[in-house]
Amino acid sequence: MHNNKIINLLIVCCLIFSLQSCKKKSKPNQVAAPVPVVEYTVQSQKVTFYDSYPGTVIALNEVELHSQVSGFITGIFFTEGSQVPKGQKLYEIDRRKYQASFEQARANADIAKANLEKAQRDADRYSKLNEQNAIAKQTFDDATTTLQNTKMQVLSAKAVLSNVETDFNYSIITAPFSGTIGFSLVKPGTFVNSGQTLLNTLSSDDPIGVDFIVNERSLPRFIDLKKSEVNKIDSTFRIILPDNSEYPFSGQLSVIDRAVDPQTGTIKIRLVFPNQERTLRTGMNCKVKVLSGNSGTQLVIPFKAVIEQMGEYFVYAIDSMKVKQIKIEPGSNLGEYIVVKQGVKSGDKIVLEGIQKVHDGSLVQVGAPSGKQDMVKQ
Repeated sequence: MHNNKIINLLIVCCLIFSLQSCKKKSKPNQVAAPVPVVEYTVQSQKVTFYDSYPGTVIALNEVELHSQVSGFITGIFFTEGSQVPKGQKLYEIDRRKYQASFEQARANADIAKANLEKAQRDADRYSKLNEQNAIAKQTFDDATTTLQNTKMQVLSAKAVLSNVETDFNYSIITAPFSGTIGFSLVKPGTFVNSGQTLLNTLSSDDPIGVDFIVNERSLPRFIDLKKSEVNKIDSTFRIILPDNSEYPFSGQLSVIDRAVDPQTGTIKIRLVFPNQERTLRTGMNCKVKVLSGNSGTQLVIPFKAVIEQMGEYFVYAIDSMKVKQIKIEPGSNLGEYIVVKQGVKSGDKIVLEGIQKVHDGSLVQVGAPSGKQDMVKQ
């Protein structure tokens, strides 16, 4: 009897458990709640962005000033750091001995010229007498020889005069072109040696150049830019100054160096910029901005809509209130935005906010964005 009671109790427990299981199975499957997200509509936008290179400002013309004659500095005729026009008198070397030599040479040239005139008259007179057989042949020959000698003396005197006149003129040093002159390295009374003593440096400043280096793989692009830049200045080339301000004028591609450096695989490019205000100074460092070849109409999405996994980039596309992870090929970075080369098309809707809460196949509920969908700033 006792065993039967135990068996009956076990049977009742099994029946109760079975009934509970049936109730649970009879309930419908529970559906996960949709994840609230904010969507972004992919669209094509006109974008402008630049490739950057470190650059250096250089003078298109620059010369070290040396004296071509020796002597003491007797005059300095400029203000250091000022603009000087071509031909302005800059330095004077003691001219006294050069002036004396010049005057002596000029007098010798005048004497040689007078001797030539006398010899010419004698030769003409003896020539007529010789035709009449009125003088000895030797006298006529001597007169002819004297004429030739005096002609050579005149040429020699002229050469000496030209030489000393050059030295005399070189005792005044003038600006070979218009530009900015630097600090004088000599003072009045300093003795300078011909061709050795550095006096100053003069550099042109308007227009002015900017040099930068590019990889040899970029060379074809810059060759095309040079062809298209003939007699044209637009916004293709800009520079950023050391204080991070943008220089207000655009530049023009001037020179592509003749050869690639085989050690580095790079080549030098030179731009030319107007510099009327003398803002740019030789030796200044700057950042060169070259209009990217990818500028124009591009698909652009906010950078925060992109997720990176193992070096690959994805977005969550929204379709029928479900999300699907899609691989994209990113392009240039535009700050808060990024260009997409492949993976999405204009009009596609992607998750912008709430991206951390979704996974492939998640149900979503689209909410209103926090603000108007902005366009990329130009």
